[in-house]
Amino acid sequence: MPELPEVETIRRGVDANFRGAEIAEADVLHQRAVRRQAEGGEFFAQSLAGARITGSSRRGKYMWLTLDSGQALLCHLGMSGQFHAVTEKIPAHRHLRIALRFTDGRELWFVDQRTFGGMEVTEMADGLPERISHIAPDVFDPAYDADRAVERLRAKRSEVKRVLLDQGWVSGIGNIYADEALWRAGLSPVRSGHRVGTAKAADLLSHVTDVLTEAVTAGGTSFDELYVNVNGESGYFDRSLNAYGRAGQPCRRCETVMRKRVVGGRATHHCPHCQR
Repeated sequence: MPELPEVETIRRGVDANFRGAEIAEADVLHQRAVRRQAEGGEFFAQSLAGARITGSSRRGKYMWLTLDSGQALLCHLGMSGQFHAVTEKIPAHRHLRIALRFTDGRELWFVDQRTFGGMEVTEMADGLPERISHIAPDVFDPAYDADRAVERLRAKRSEVKRVLLDQGWVSGIGNIYADEALWRAGLSPVRSGHRVGTAKAADLLSHVTDVLTEAVTAGGTSFDELYVNVNGESGYFDRSLNAYGRAGQPCRRCETVMRKRVVGGRATHHCPHCQR
């Protein structure tokens, strides 16, 4: 599923293409795509008609477009959500769920094959959409406190891989990038959080930041057609992966055969020698 780098890549693309554009209408083609809108799909469409996009932001795996109404259009991509910038008349995508049509004739399509993603119009509170005010800051957020994050990681008794995926203390770390950061830190994914020393915890979180930064620069990671940016292009961070998806291949650091195991219900890739 799209993780922080993919969501950030998409946010940047939408912002670059549609900041300042006025929405003429919002066409909801699949009600599941607006299931989080408590007031219903009609309210969703009415709230967006005539609204102008003034900017965008993101926290963790959520992104939102700010509107001149003072509200926000909150988006979560789920497992297969995509945004397509459409500048000419073409047949509708078979998985098109919501179409935003702009007064200048362009369209922004929300395409979602598995329909786990969705959009909703929500009020803002202290700079965040109300519905995600409980989501912890990610490592790029000004509200992120690195020292506090180290403390919270070391207070956990779960496996450190499971801890990294917990969005309650730091958001945006998904399965791919957790594996990559753990490999770079030389840390076993099954070591308990409380057994990670302060210096090693700080090192791990530093690697998390580095990995996410590099992945954003590469436009995210694409393994299949379920992730592309708004212009239909794939990310290329998969060329830089050292752990994720490399089970059975030699470790790039010590040449030990990489292994795959399940931690917290998620496939986890690691080197049994480097990450003891």
